[in-house]
Amino acid sequence: MKAVIQRVSRARLTIEGRVHAEIGKGLLILLGVTHEDTQSEGDYLAKKCGEVRIFTDSQDKMNLSAHDVDGGMLVVSNFTLYADCHKGRRPAFVEAARPEQAEPLYEYFVERLKYWSNVPVETGVFGADMKIELVNDGPVTLVMDTAEMMK
Repeated sequence: MKAVIQRVSRARLTIEGRVHAEIGKGLLILLGVTHEDTQSEGDYLAKKCGEVRIFTDSQDKMNLSAHDVDGGMLVVSNFTLYADCHKGRRPAFVEAARPEQAEPLYEYFVERLKYWSNVPVETGVFGADMKIELVNDGPVTLVMDTAEMMK
């Protein structure tokens, strides 16, 4: 699994022009699932994302989690995180899991994230055409990849 985590001061997700999910201060997490992923990767990544300390404390050090700052999280499925751009001009998505495998793992990740983060967690709609507006705070953006982190 791959996650792109952005510290935001706000984020809003719309589907067909209607607001579906919205958070204030918190984390926007774009989540990609590959065909090799299992619940083990979901557990590991949810714990990492849920506890990551990227909000600043009174000493201006990134030392606080979303829970510590009464933040929220917005998780959006994003198969394009597994794009292969090595050849040609059109990305290939052969490393992205098929929807029948990816959706249950996405949902599992969200449930585990709720447990580990102990903050409100909003979601997009798997497979929907979504529009996301966000204000990246910092900017602070992290990439977590279980293939590298769980070696």
